[in-house]
Amino acid sequence: MFIKRDEKLVQQALKGNRKAWFTLISRYETAMYQYGIRMTGNSHDASDLMQDIFVSVYRSLANYRGDGTFKSWLYRIAHCRCMELYRKRKAFTDIDDISEPLCETSCPEMQLTSDRQSRAVTQAMQALPLAQKAVVELKFFGQFTFEEIAEQMDISVNTAKSRLYSALTKLKLELE
Repeated sequence: MFIKRDEKLVQQALKGNRKAWFTLISRYETAMYQYGIRMTGNSHDASDLMQDIFVSVYRSLANYRGDGTFKSWLYRIAHCRCMELYRKRKAFTDIDDISEPLCETSCPEMQLTSDRQSRAVTQAMQALPLAQKAVVELKFFGQFTFEEIAEQMDISVNTAKSRLYSALTKLKLELE
């Protein structure tokens, strides 16, 4: 089956083709929801984050230049929206003061996946600082290179590596 490239779908969506836009959404909605689950720890915030991401993508679709992949551009927007969510949340609660895991056991991802390791990793990620959590998310779940992560987060490659290895050390301790 012939699958249209993202860049072609973007061009068509910019010309008003609703089917192309919905194809882009359907192609990435599960990944963005799962990103939201891992970054926020609960299904309600993940759904809100996913909606914010796609609204932002829609509004700035004309700004997509095609320098990198659409997926990379999408994850950069996702990271920005996630940072905004944490800033808003921090105004009400210091996220570092929350001692219990934020993940709900009834979230759809957890119901579909009865894998205990997946739940443990998601819960352990909630203890990580946002910067480390974002690098883990992009590297392992988004499957980006360190160079792409550095570009998306506007940090150096060495900083991305350092954050990942620090996060992995913390996750290992948390999961043992």
